[in-house]
Amino acid sequence: MTVFPIEKFKELKTPFYYYDMKLLEDTLSLVKKESARYDFHVHYAIKANANDRILDKIRVKGFGVDCVSGYEIQKALDVGFSPDGIVFAGVGKADWEIELGLKNDISCFNVESLPELEIINELAGRLGKKARVAFRINPNVHANTHHYITTGLDENKFGISMPDLEALLVQMQEMKNVQFEGMHFHIGSQITDLDNFKDLCLRVNELQEWFISKHLFPKIINVGGGFGIDYDDPDNNAMADFAPYFKVFKDFLNVKAGQEVHFELGRSIVAQPGNLISRVLYVKEGVKTKFAILDAGMTDLIRPALYQAKHKIENISADKSSQKLRYDVVGPICESSDSFGKAIDLPEMKRGDLVAIRSAGAYGEVMVSRYNLREEPEAFYSDDL
Repeated sequence: MTVFPIEKFKELKTPFYYYDMKLLEDTLSLVKKESARYDFHVHYAIKANANDRILDKIRVKGFGVDCVSGYEIQKALDVGFSPDGIVFAGVGKADWEIELGLKNDISCFNVESLPELEIINELAGRLGKKARVAFRINPNVHANTHHYITTGLDENKFGISMPDLEALLVQMQEMKNVQFEGMHFHIGSQITDLDNFKDLCLRVNELQEWFISKHLFPKIINVGGGFGIDYDDPDNNAMADFAPYFKVFKDFLNVKAGQEVHFELGRSIVAQPGNLISRVLYVKEGVKTKFAILDAGMTDLIRPALYQAKHKIENISADKSSQKLRYDVVGPICESSDSFGKAIDLPEMKRGDLVAIRSAGAYGEVMVSRYNLREEPEAFYSDDL
């Protein structure tokens, strides 16, 4: 359970992000332990949170990095990740981003289309390099999650559709500057039904037999990430249940001798340790509801506005035995979508009360904007306060 140092918080300018560094350490240790049971390789999805202190802990634990931009590659290099642990995905890789990866001999490019493969081959040739590539294949597996974060269906922009694979392999035979390493998949995010991952395994098994029939051996099977967390009860489920997650892949993925299984975990590692701390500016009596107006807004945490995501909201200043009232908890931004939750029962809110928006460590700080010319929130850490 994350403990909030309320007296210390009172001295700090809100809003700000607060990270429970012990919880992060415990989560990383659990991921390391459970993945090591099966000799699985884990890359941290840096898009979830690129805070330097967070990245340093992840690097020290020995994880690789999953990047989706050249900026993320450069960040990973700057904080000390080894290039041989960096994989690079993304449907629209710019030339300079590809060149950055080539010049630094990153582990693998996860290729999402034939035109991209052609450009990688061309740029690698100019630099006298051989690019290691895996094909990101769209397996048409439904992830039963929000439609904005489903990525493995035929209608999504990501990956190579299975009907296009044959032509891609034919073209690749003519390319001298790329080296086939394996297959890459990612079916979506915030997936809590493990049957979705079982379905992915069964599809991967079919595909790898198809590759082998074409005399191509997929050394790497990268199954992506997407494992979800409990946003409703972050105290009792502070860490995702990684043991059954990894066991699904052990039980249902047909791993052959000489193959490596890779994962790209983000949210399940960093979401629960992060919290957005805000103050109540006003309590406004509306016609149909009470509004608790915070000094944090969608510029500080966009997930509720963008994905209709629900985060647990706590009045951490109030006595737990206080009478509960119903509030719409909103921010100060000039947008109706600037709301963190509607009809939330909370201990009575008063001006100046501190509020914690929980499970905000993933896609929180990293997606901050300066809309309305607002300042970016600072970050503070449990081992400093």
